[in-house]
Amino acid sequence: MIKISPSILACDMADLKNQAKLVEDGGAEYLHVDVMDGHFVPNLSFGIGTVASLRPHTGMVLDVHLMIENPEKYIADFAKAGSDIITIHVEATNHIHRALQQIRDNGCKVGLAINPGTPVSMIREVGHLADMILVMSVNPGFTAQKFIPDVLGKVREIRAMYPDKDIQIDGGIGAGNIYEVTEAGANVIVAGAAVFYEEDKAAAIQNLKDKAYKG
Repeated sequence: MIKISPSILACDMADLKNQAKLVEDGGAEYLHVDVMDGHFVPNLSFGIGTVASLRPHTGMVLDVHLMIENPEKYIADFAKAGSDIITIHVEATNHIHRALQQIRDNGCKVGLAINPGTPVSMIREVGHLADMILVMSVNPGFTAQKFIPDVLGKVREIRAMYPDKDIQIDGGIGAGNIYEVTEAGANVIVAGAAVFYEEDKAAAIQNLKDKAYKG
């Protein structure tokens, strides 16, 4: 089943509560929250307070993507704030096994992310601990970047390794290329500009779903 996870990094942040409602009413299953620290990626964004503020106002799965160094310092706080899924990067900590287990111990589903330049071999020893594996299809840090097609081979490789896991893809996905990534094996699609830059969010989400299945 294809699930759409609109990224609030692309939304009107002055109207965050209503923007979340629009995409929930429009059929999105997840809401993607990109957390950036200005160190692991060259930008700053949302924090624990954003997740806590959103939680009472949406029934969507809060899909929290920690693009931060040493994420284990903050996992418990993001869990308490209301995250449903917490995704951390294999590149961001020296103790990835322990950090993934920490997410599980705090009652959240476990996400494991890799950047475009990171080989799949980096997750081979710990991928079994994750509920979802996130493949970055842009270099993380900014919205509305151009999709890197080389990652499709990585998606296929991960799908072959873990046929029953969710595979998420994030970066540069729209109606014009969503079928490429779903055909490769991704089933949770992060969409920022492709949803929030459109006036009719519901139509944009439905178009993505239609294209994901039929190309």
